[in-house]
Amino acid sequence: MAEIELVHLTKVYGDGTRAVDALDLRIEDGELVVFVGPSGCGKTSALRMVAGLEPISDGEVRVGGKVVNDLPPKARDIAMIFQNYALYPHMNVYGNMAFGLKMRGLDRAEIRRRVQKVATVLGLDEVLAKRPRHLSGGQRQRVAMGRAIVREPQAFLMDEPLSNLDAKLRVQVRAEIARIQRDLGVTTIYVTHDQSEAVTLGDRVCVLREGLLQQVDRPQVLYERPANLFVAGFIGSPAMNLAEAVLVQRADGLSVRFGSNELALPAETLAERPLLRRYSERPFVLGIRPEDIGNDDAATDGARLHIQVDIREDMGAEVFIHFAIDAPTVGVLALKEIAGEEAAEVAEIQHGYGNTWVARVARGSAVREGERAQLSVDTRLLHFFDLDTGEAIYDGVAARP
Repeated sequence: MAEIELVHLTKVYGDGTRAVDALDLRIEDGELVVFVGPSGCGKTSALRMVAGLEPISDGEVRVGGKVVNDLPPKARDIAMIFQNYALYPHMNVYGNMAFGLKMRGLDRAEIRRRVQKVATVLGLDEVLAKRPRHLSGGQRQRVAMGRAIVREPQAFLMDEPLSNLDAKLRVQVRAEIARIQRDLGVTTIYVTHDQSEAVTLGDRVCVLREGLLQQVDRPQVLYERPANLFVAGFIGSPAMNLAEAVLVQRADGLSVRFGSNELALPAETLAERPLLRRYSERPFVLGIRPEDIGNDDAATDGARLHIQVDIREDMGAEVFIHFAIDAPTVGVLALKEIAGEEAAEVAEIQHGYGNTWVARVARGSAVREGERAQLSVDTRLLHFFDLDTGEAIYDGVAARP
């Protein structure tokens, strides 16, 4: 096992596309780091450069302190797990798991010992004689993992390994991957476009956009303290509610106004974000996560939204309340530049309905479609972003990679 270090790692394709741009990252020994971002953000290109499957345009990949740029994939002692499993259809499970060890010249007894040990860990003992076509999707994925584990490599690289599984099986196998990685303690880079996978699996999560690292940190930090609009919109489901807003001076302090709505800012918010006072003369972006809006009758008037319910979605354990806010949306063009095409498409769809927000409330909520309602807001958890740059407004230093 070993740490992996990416130093100014860059990939530029022949047509000039800069898939990965000067990526600097250190992955500690035994750590599971997830690369997440929309399609085309550079996460798979970065992974393939680490594996040796893609030439490096600039920078270095170091494994265990050793530069491996010029080493072929088989000499890097790294095992890669692909999204399509890449199993040999004519071999049974045992043969698939043993194949790499045979190619390395290990004796039969050692191969049998390793395969049996890993098969037991993965719950594959009963299917060792079966061929891949007779296995479920989850079993195939475990065989692909087992083939990588028996090699006892320095690191695992996983490229969207759950994308071919149905939703229920994804949750199951995801838990297995987390358990196995924790038990083995092998340094792992995991690539996904699914932010739910990213935040549940990763010790740290790297959010990428257009080849650039936007932020890397523990999942909870990304959620609570996003560096910019892109990270804020990408992490969390449903996505963060956004609107243009301004500061208003009241007798008892500052409030944030967006359309006809106004929320009083707690004193601690201004103490933690002194730069916010500079926005008294210009608009900024207000962000409120759906789960920070609720049905708390004890909320003060300065922490309430007066709304009309458009759609109520009963999700079983919780309820999603959709409603319109008469505040300016974050312009589609600005959002496209800051948060990417996907967020812009959502904004464009919503634009025809005004600025549509979502509240994530308890299942006991009595709020009904078409009714007027009051929703409470936890004003301690508001988010603020510069309208021009998309950078989060904190204490003068945004959370950067």
